[in-house]
Parts: sequence; C-alpha cells; structure tokens
Amino acid sequence: MTSIDATQPRHRLRSILGGSAGNLVEWYDWYAYAVLASYLAPHYFAKGASQDISAWIVFAIGFFMRPLGGWLMGVYGDRHGRKAGLTLSVTLMCAGSIIIAATPSYSEIGVAATVALVVARLLQGLSLGGEYGASATYLSEMAGKKHRGFFSSFQYVTLISGQLVALLVLMALQAAMSEADLKQWGWRIPFAVGGVLALGVFWLRRRLAETESFAKREAGKKSSALALFREHPREAAVVMLLTAGGTLAFYAYTIYPIAFLKKTAGFSDTEATQVNAAALFVFMAIQPLAGALSDRIGRKPLMVAFGVLGTLLSYPIFVAMEGAREALTAFLLMTGALVIVTGYTSINAVVKAELFPAHIRTLGVALPYALANALFGGTAPWVALQFKAFGWERGFYWYVTAMIGISLITYLRMRDTAKHSQILED
Repeated sequence: MTSIDATQPRHRLRSILGGSAGNLVEWYDWYAYAVLASYLAPHYFAKGASQDISAWIVFAIGFFMRPLGGWLMGVYGDRHGRKAGLTLSVTLMCAGSIIIAATPSYSEIGVAATVALVVARLLQGLSLGGEYGASATYLSEMAGKKHRGFFSSFQYVTLISGQLVALLVLMALQAAMSEADLKQWGWRIPFAVGGVLALGVFWLRRRLAETESFAKREAGKKSSALALFREHPREAAVVMLLTAGGTLAFYAYTIYPIAFLKKTAGFSDTEATQVNAAALFVFMAIQPLAGALSDRIGRKPLMVAFGVLGTLLSYPIFVAMEGAREALTAFLLMTGALVIVTGYTSINAVVKAELFPAHIRTLGVALPYALANALFGGTAPWVALQFKAFGWERGFYWYVTAMIGISLITYLRMRDTAKHSQILED
C-alpha cells in the first residue's frame, strides 16, 4: 500500500486532482438522469400523465439506495483503503450508465424497460452512497492543515461540474439535433459517454496514492454501523441534521429549477437549460473561494450564514422566480439562491470528515449523510411536484425554509470543526 508524505505537496496536489477528476465523472453520470428525465420518461414508462412523476420517483429511489451504499462501501473504505472504495464506486456507476444507454424502450420490451431503469439507478445509488464518503474523506485527509477547507471544496466543484457538464452535453445535443431525434434516441448519448468516461476513471483511481491517515489509523478498531452509532452517536446525528437543510436546499436550488422554470415560469426547455447552466457555472466557481475563507475564519460562520439567509430568503426567491419572464431575471434569482447555499456546499465535506477518527471516518461521513440525502435531497423534485399537483406549490417553499431552519439550529450549537478537527489528531 502506498502512502503520501505530508511534506510532498506536489504528490498531494496530484492525488487531490486525480480524486477530484473521478468525482466529476461519477456526478456527471448521476446527474445525467436528472437533466434528461423529461426525455427518457416516455421510453421507460407506460403512456399516461404520470410519466414525469414516475421518472422522478425512480430518481428518488436511487437516493434510498445511497444509505446502503454508504454503509457497505463506507466500511469497505475504512477497512481496505480510500482508494479501494473510490475504485469500487466508479465500477458500479459505469454499469448503471451503460444499462440506461442500452436498454430498449417500453414500447419494445414493456415493463422490463422500467425494471432495467430501476436496477440501473439502484446500482448508481449504491455507487454514490459510497462515493461521497470516500471522496470527502480522501480529499480532506490528503489536504494539508492550512488549506483543508480550500482543497476539500473541490468535492463540490467537481460535483457541480458533473451536473454542469451534463447540462452542457444536453445543450450541445439540443443545438446539433432536431427535437424529434433527441426525444427519440439522442437522449441515450450522454449515458453512453458517461459509461466510457467511468471506465477511464477506473484506470485513474487504481493509480491513486493512499492517504497517510488511513495508513496510520488506530489498530484494532473496526469500522461498522454498530460501532458508529454506539461510539459516535452525537457526531452521526450532527451529520444528519446539518445535511438535512443543506441537501434539500441544494436540490431545490439546482435540480428542481429545471422543471420549475418550464412548468411554473413558462420557459422553454432550451431557455431553462441555459439559465440553469449559467447559474451553476457561477456556483461552481465560488466554491474554492468559500472553502479558502473557511480556512481563515472557520467553518461555522459560513454554515450559520447559509442557515440564516436560507431561512429568511428561500420563500421570497421562489415567489420571485414564479413571475420571472426574462432569462436574466431567472439567472440572477437562481444565482442568488446558490450563493446562499455555498455556505453549506463548499465546506460540508470537510466538516463531516473532521468529526470522526480515521478508523471509522469514511463510514461516519457516508452513512448519516446518505440517510439525510435519501429523506430530504433525492425526494425534493418529487415533493415539489406533489405540492404543485395538490394546488399548493408554495408549500414546497415553506418546506425548504423549515428544513434549513432546523439545520441552522445545529450549526449554532455545534463546535467549529476547523478548531476541533479529528484529522489533526491522525
């Protein structure tokens, strides 16, 4: 097993960049489904008005696999290494993308198409459940003390990049293909590309160095779900509570606006995609700035700022987006919301990693996060559409506000992990 000496910054930087590049492809594969949901829905479900809702239900189902992935691959990463966990996760993601790209439509094989789509998303959910914990732990451990917030922020840089690349691929297809061809077969192309890229990442991750923290973990202590909740119940609860509002806000501000701008504000598919992509680019660019700021002032002030602003402004922002008729207006509103949520996204990975000792860190980051994500993140688009179907769309805005408020209480009560970091004790 190869370890990295903290006195070798070039090697550390190379490992961080390598881990980040793999993270980008994993999240591209995951988000390709979200940006193409309206295109693939008619091909995997029986004809009817509920095809879009069915597609988002499958999106949510993938999230409910993430706790299982967080548990199994969190334990695997703690016992066999961060690199091993990262390699396994990308293998499962690759399989899911290829299944979606290659499965015939519902009109050809009936309900078997629906089953194949669900299986693919279960595999990808299992993958991403392990990916988050492994990548958050790897980047946080590999970064040096002075720049840990900055370098760990690249987890969300690559996460957002994956979503942005998926949008850009869709925009390219919209420009290069007729709408009829895109709806008929062109939507499969991004999934095929994702499968090929995942194979490249598999090769890349096998060449990564292992972290020093893993090499020096405390001998004799095993990672398990029982040990996590028995020995670190407070830390696990903190991860779930600080994630609940943050992950809901993230999906409400990034994924749901694609459908929101089309169904509520009246934008075309192309306009909604362009607004979303432009706002995400700004969002991606400011993550390292916020991460670097946390290295100077601490993690807690950024999370508190997100909690306060998110609680006060989520409802007004969504109401204003309802009436947006110009692309620039929608872009500014969405960007404003994303600037707010940056207080969570830029540092949440390092905050969670700093809460746990090395022997159980991957599991501690992955499992509570995945549980909160399954309950609040993956269900966000479906819950929003249900509120809309019931005739009370603004109920979703209040739901987002309330959950951010709950997380704010956690931010106010927890210690600043930059000053009380378990990674410093490795």
